[in-house]
Formats: sequence, structure tokens, C-alpha cells
Amino acid sequence: MKLISGIGKMAAAVKSTLGPSGNTVLIESPNHTHGITVTKDGVTVAKSIELLDPVENLAVRMMREAADRTATLAGDGTTTAIVLTEALVRSGMERMDGGVNRTMVLREMVELSSKVVDELRAKSRMIDGESMLLDVATISANNDSDIGQIIADVYGDVGDGGIVTVERSQTADTYAETTKGLKVDRGYSSPLFINDQKRDECVFEDVMVLVADIEISNILQIEMVLKPIITEGKRLLIIAPCSTNVVNTLAANVMKGNLKVCAVPPPNFGYKQHELMQDIALSLGATYYSEKTGDDLSHLHYGSLGHANKVIVGKDKTVILRSGLRSDDVAIDDRVAQLWAAHGEAKRKADKDFILERIASLTGGIGVIYVGGNTDLEQKELYDRVDDAVCAVRSALEEGVLAGAGTALSEIDVMALVGEKPSPHRIMAAEMLTDAMSVPLRQIMENAGYCVESYYNGGTPHGHGLNLKTGEFGDLVAMGVIDPLKVTRTALENAVSVASTILSTNAIITMARSYESNS
Repeated sequence: MKLISGIGKMAAAVKSTLGPSGNTVLIESPNHTHGITVTKDGVTVAKSIELLDPVENLAVRMMREAADRTATLAGDGTTTAIVLTEALVRSGMERMDGGVNRTMVLREMVELSSKVVDELRAKSRMIDGESMLLDVATISANNDSDIGQIIADVYGDVGDGGIVTVERSQTADTYAETTKGLKVDRGYSSPLFINDQKRDECVFEDVMVLVADIEISNILQIEMVLKPIITEGKRLLIIAPCSTNVVNTLAANVMKGNLKVCAVPPPNFGYKQHELMQDIALSLGATYYSEKTGDDLSHLHYGSLGHANKVIVGKDKTVILRSGLRSDDVAIDDRVAQLWAAHGEAKRKADKDFILERIASLTGGIGVIYVGGNTDLEQKELYDRVDDAVCAVRSALEEGVLAGAGTALSEIDVMALVGEKPSPHRIMAAEMLTDAMSVPLRQIMENAGYCVESYYNGGTPHGHGLNLKTGEFGDLVAMGVIDPLKVTRTALENAVSVASTILSTNAIITMARSYESNS
């Protein structure tokens, strides 16, 4: 089958990168500097693959979806997702012959995978110190201890509620900077505000900030603010609902070069929006104009604006680096103390989590890791590794960690989860999952030149395995060989989802193509 052929071609390229001894892949692409790139990042490899045969390419596109989803949700684990997807599809093709009700088997596979996730959650351990944080960062950076140390130090500086981003350095050095800041889960109202075309972002330094939940329906409502902004050549971030006409007017002036402004809708909804906007205004030293308190935008003036050192506005989020120029540190400390008191009184987990988000927005820092390199290729390869490692640490802080090197999945006895008197469909689904969940471990060992049967057998204690860096066999977590639960979980869930789609396919329709030959 051509679908299987396409899956095999893609997986062969991607899975060679898996694990600490995985290989890099050389990619020719017009989208990269000088038309080539060298990377060990699974999702970068996956995105670069296009096959000539339309059916094989459909398989590639579906496999890429598993990688993209995993990268979006967890930031890492894309290679594992592709390896699992291929293994599930191959096992399914072998086991599900013409007489099997595929729909029932796949339904059972999805249900059993959720039980596997529950088992993974039960095995996970929360990050309980700088040492474990360093282990996650180092392993995710392909066992680069220097990079791991930089990432661990940055997360230590910004705290659990902080944000860490990765950027390219203008020098050959890789280093980190931390700054107090906050994140707004909303992006620009119009792509015309973008001034960094490469990253699709609007980036301003030394920015005045307007904070309001009253809709700006006419540009004249903010005339008293725009005049001094234009006169003094300042930059303005508007965090407020704006009508389409106002957004279009602002965007038109930005395109003409008359105005440096970006508009962002308020974050969240209802009472949460009001409280978050209060926090933003307090943090930046702005006056918050709100309908709920009967404010009127006609009173808005330049002195009502807050100030930020820098803002980075993307498609769906805005990062603001505070300046402290107009903010009141005493008022911020008082608000944080009140929030901690409210956190102690809150009964529902959702309420506690929201309060912690607010505390993080007021106290958390923002760390930026600047990745350097002697050449563009070296910098790109290192950037991918650092970005993966940063995302892995974030995932580990959110949901905890598991024993690494693929052992967490391979140790789970799926047959023990089928229950009493399972149907033949359920048993077949369990066999498929069992086959697939051992493949990441096998591939990691193979990439390192080891035979899995020589080290792993029925008598191996849970959580024990081979540390490929040192050659020692023992407790993987104690040796620092760990994977974030969120990465492993997301990779499995997305692999099951995409494999189910592929295995349930019975007909393929593609567009007609014509191929020219020079022979």
C-alpha cells in the first residue's frame, strides 16, 4: 500500500534523530538560510518532507499532523509521535485483516490509550529541585550540559510562573537575560501591525500602553493620546476592544509610516478579563478605563498611559517587559499579598489556578535565551535544540516527569488494562498498543548501537534502564534520564489519533497530476 510506503519513508528520516545518539539530518530547502539546514529536530525534518507520489504524500501530511499537534501542545516529542504513529499503523495493518471490524478495534485502542495515559500520570513525579530541572534541560538539549545549565538557571531566575523564550544571538555566544514581565494571551488585531516579517511579530521598545475594556469605536475617542504619540515619535500598545473601522484606520496609518501602534484585544472574558486588565494596568502604571466602573474614554489623556521597556506581539500572545517607570511597586506587592490570601481561601482548583496566573503576571519574570553560532547552520541546529529543551522544561514543570529513554511507555502492561472478559477487538487493540509502545525504546537503543534484548527483559525493575551517556544500568530517574510526562502523553495521544484515521481509511481520492519527463 502506498500509504504505508509514504509513512515508512517519512519515519525513516525522522526516527534516525531519536534519542541522545540520534543523527542530524541535512535538509535542502528554499525556506532556510543558504537553502540548506542541519537539524536534529523531528518537526523540522517532518515539515521538510514532500513526496512526489500523491498517495504517499497524503500519508506524510497526516503523519506531520501528529508531529505538529505534539509540538504545539508540548513543544517537544515530535519524533516520538511519528515513531509511535508508524508503529501503530504497521501493527494495525498486520493484525486487522478483512474479517475484522476495524471501527470497533480502533475505538477500543483510543479507550485503552486513555488508560495508558492514566498509568503514566500515576508514575510521574513532580520536579522537586534544581537538579531534576537541570536533568530535563540537559537531556532535551541532546545531553549538552552547558545549554542545560543555561536553561535551568533561567527558569530558576524567572520562577515557576515565569516565561522563557528563545531568540537568535547577534554574536557567536549563547547566553541568557532575564527581565520582569508579563504575558497576555491575545495577539495583534490586524497582521498589518507586524514590523518583524521574519517572525510575524510586532516588536516595540520604549512603549506607552493604553489599557481599557471600553470599545474604541471612533478614532477621535483616543485623539488626546494619539497627538502626543505622533508628535514625539513614540510607540503605543493599545490593549482594548477596537471596532473594525478603528483597527483599519490605525493599520492604514502604520503602513504609511505616520504611526507606530499595535492594537491587542483584552485577554479572557467576564470577571476574569476585568481582573486581568486591572493587573496589567497596575503592573505598567496605567489608568484602567472600564465600563464596569463607569469610566468614559473622553477623559483619556497621555498621563493615563502605562509604560513598558519592550512588547512582543505575536498572532496569539503578547509578551510585555515592564519598565517600572510608571508603576508603583508597593501597590503591586499589596495586590500580590491579597491574591495569596485569596488563593488560600479558594476552594475550586480552577479558581486557585487563575489566581496563580494573576500572581505570575505581577511577579513572574521573562527569560530570553540568545542562541549564537559561528555559522548560520550551526546556529540553526543549536536554536532547534534549545527551543526543544525550553519547551520540555516547561512541560515538566506543568505535569512532572517520567523515567526517560522510552522506558515509561514500554513498561506499561496494556494487557492488564483490558479488564475482565475482554472482546476480541479489545485484545487486538491492546496488542497493537503493546507493539507500538516498545518501539521508541527500541529505536533509541538502535540509534546508539545497542540491542534492546541485551539490557531489557521481563526481570528488569520498573524505572530502570541503560544510561546511554555513561553506559550505566540502573534507576533512570536517579541518574537524571527523564522525560516530561506532558511530552510522552501528548505524543501517544496524537499518534493514536492520526493512526486511527489512517487505519480507518478505505478509499483515497487525489487530484489528477501530470508529470513531465526529460528522458
